[in-house]
Amino acid sequence: MSTAYVPQQPPPATPAGAAPPTPPTTPPYASEATRLLCAGTYLDSGYRDRVIEELHLNEQRIVAPSLGFDAARVLAHALRARRQELLWSAAVIGLWIVGLGISGGLLGLFVWPSVALAVAPWIRGRAAEPPLWRLVPAFLVRWWGRLFFGALLVFTVVAAFGGASDDEYAYGSYDSYYDYGSSGSLSPGDVFVPALDDVSDLVKPWQAWLALAVLVLIALCEHGRRSQFARALAAELSPQRFPDAASDPAEQADNQRFQRLKQRIRTEQHAPLIMYHDARPFCGAGAAYDTWVLAVELKPEELKKPQPLGNRTVLEKVRPLLAQLRVPAEHAGPGVRDRLRWLEIDECVFLPAEGLLHREQAPYTPEAFEEHRARAVEEGGEKRRHFLRIRVGGWEEELVVTVFVRIHTQGRMLMLEIAPHVLTPVRQDFKDADRTAHRFRNNNALGKGAVALAQVPGSAGRSLASLGRGLVYAWRLLTGGYAGALPDGPALSVRELGSVPAGSLFQEMDVARYLRSVQDRVANGVRAALAESGYETGEFVQKIVNISNGDVNIGRVEGSTFAVGSHATASTVTGGPAPQKGAGSDGK
Repeated sequence: MSTAYVPQQPPPATPAGAAPPTPPTTPPYASEATRLLCAGTYLDSGYRDRVIEELHLNEQRIVAPSLGFDAARVLAHALRARRQELLWSAAVIGLWIVGLGISGGLLGLFVWPSVALAVAPWIRGRAAEPPLWRLVPAFLVRWWGRLFFGALLVFTVVAAFGGASDDEYAYGSYDSYYDYGSSGSLSPGDVFVPALDDVSDLVKPWQAWLALAVLVLIALCEHGRRSQFARALAAELSPQRFPDAASDPAEQADNQRFQRLKQRIRTEQHAPLIMYHDARPFCGAGAAYDTWVLAVELKPEELKKPQPLGNRTVLEKVRPLLAQLRVPAEHAGPGVRDRLRWLEIDECVFLPAEGLLHREQAPYTPEAFEEHRARAVEEGGEKRRHFLRIRVGGWEEELVVTVFVRIHTQGRMLMLEIAPHVLTPVRQDFKDADRTAHRFRNNNALGKGAVALAQVPGSAGRSLASLGRGLVYAWRLLTGGYAGALPDGPALSVRELGSVPAGSLFQEMDVARYLRSVQDRVANGVRAALAESGYETGEFVQKIVNISNGDVNIGRVEGSTFAVGSHATASTVTGGPAPQKGAGSDGK
């Protein structure tokens, strides 16, 4: 990838022996954003399923650009988390089945509230503020499951200590139905129609004790599930060990399909050639932020002979000015930590994915990219587009600002397109994974036991749902025909899926600073190119000043129209109110 990284800046005069700090550039596979997304695959089954579906199931889809993270490593941990989940779910369901048999069917009564507790979150939905038609039914189902499970548990404890036998003597005699029931097993009707008055005559103490023992074993399984996640956060997912990808057990999985897709993803995700879907050209870059298009007439200056002005000429004037943003102030000393010092500048070419017969046919070789870049920079085409890409990765690559700049001259007009995109920080629950795991590891035995027991009521329903999703995925993998499907552009970005709608105030301030700095340098570069080529710059400069002063607010250009110069044309960019945060990556 032809990405320009920050060079080591020559420091000002410093005392002898004082060396300026030069923080090393963190590779994408070791970034904090990658680590948090990997942890998120263990925390959120919905996010994990989306990652696997996009990167593993739909292997015909080219991966979205991965800015500041490694999608292949996220997929590795998503698959590992699913394997662990399926194993634990199978163990829990196995215990429920065994318990159903050895308890004479008593444990089958607990299945109903367990399923209800598992269904309640699905009824509520994932919205932060669900509508009442979801909230009320979910509340009722959840509390019915809790109360019913609690009543069954109390009854089982009473029966285990002989409560059922006392009831038998109190009744004195039994009819033929109860004589049949006293044989020690519940009929199917007893299992699916929970009537406690009938069951109290059917349960023997040893059956109740076995049912309680199975519930304890299920609690141990739930404890083991959480302990495994906590150990992973302290080991391969810890900040100290995560940069060592070679020792990551998730990367070493013996899965030919995964190993093949892993190499393919790493070929595509950081390539300067971007294969896109027509509806989502900027998928992976984040939310569109203050997109604007400018068109100005090229009017020769008096007393000067205009020189040919091509797209490459303008870009070569813009690029050095952008690179100067990396240089700290002379009086600031060597300790400057501004993220602009690690500004990345490269050129990328967008190509539509349609037309390929196989995913491997995408032209990712350096020679193919150079050919496309040489042709695209001057042609001004619709489907194949050349952009100057400027990227700033702040907050440990959690806040990524990318500005795409396209310049085109046609018919004595100069068109300037600037499309900034912002990747917001990773979800808060993913960021709290270390805190959650640390609290679990350092909790006392009573606390760990209480947490495990609290997971028992919904364990059957959750485990059945997990196994069901696994079976559906396996069926789709075998019968979907994805391996032979025509290649397609990315449908979504796993980084965007794991992002919050908006960052903090500090992060918003950083975004504004990065964008203003980059846009100012781009404008100065265009002005310099116009002046050196013998074209008037007065109206262009005045218009840029007006934009900076707020007469034409770049942050509200979406849905509006403006132009520069007396004979300029105007372009309208749609996309809703700006700034757009949490919107689709295509800017819509």
